Amino acid sequence: FSPSVLGTREHWDAAYERELQTFHDIGDAGEIWFGEESMVRIIRWLAKQKVPLDSSVLDIGTGNGVLLVELAKSGYTNLTGIDYSPSAIQLSEKVREKEGISNIKLKVEDFLAPSAELSGFEICIDKGTFDAISLNPDDAVGRRKQYVKSLCSVLKPEGLFLITSCNWTKEELLNEFREGFELLEELPTPKFCFGGRIGNSVTALVFQRK
Repeated sequence: FSPSVLGTREHWDAAYERELQTFHDIGDAGEIWFGEESMVRIIRWLAKQKVPLDSSVLDIGTGNGVLLVELAKSGYTNLTGIDYSPSAIQLSEKVREKEGISNIKLKVEDFLAPSAELSGFEICIDKGTFDAISLNPDDAVGRRKQYVKSLCSVLKPEGLFLITSCNWTKEELLNEFREGFELLEELPTPKFCFGGRIGNSVTALVFQRK
């Protein structure tokens, strides 16, 4: 991928500063990455698998925290969101307060250098964070490798990793996460047709840690 400002912390700090101000002004939580259907897809899959509601869930790059709010509304009780942008965590705290939900833990954390207490999760969810890391102008390949290492350190053996991406195909993600993970399922995403070929603009996969 071409390096992009979308891969830099400065971009996200500025973006969430703006969204924080917008929330303060009009109470709008801001953009939902990949739209609402991406959250519904994740929650439906967890329900279909009968994943226990007290399973420990980590939202990697939680942004405005709306996914965690929806998980809480669906009955999940052990929820943690991290983001390296303090403004994102401030925004997600305000969204959580507005919704009157208390059982979501939020922390400023860089997933590429996770703190020791960030461990033992049964489910990790990524909606666009791996995409953003892949666009970093400074050693994106090294950062992707570190991401996989971090994932192995925070996710329990046999834990589940649900990733939604608009930059990577299924085959590419299988290659990126080949060490330590196996594919459980590909989740259905909207299809498009171009030049007689059918493809997906978004890829959503469920991996299990070996």
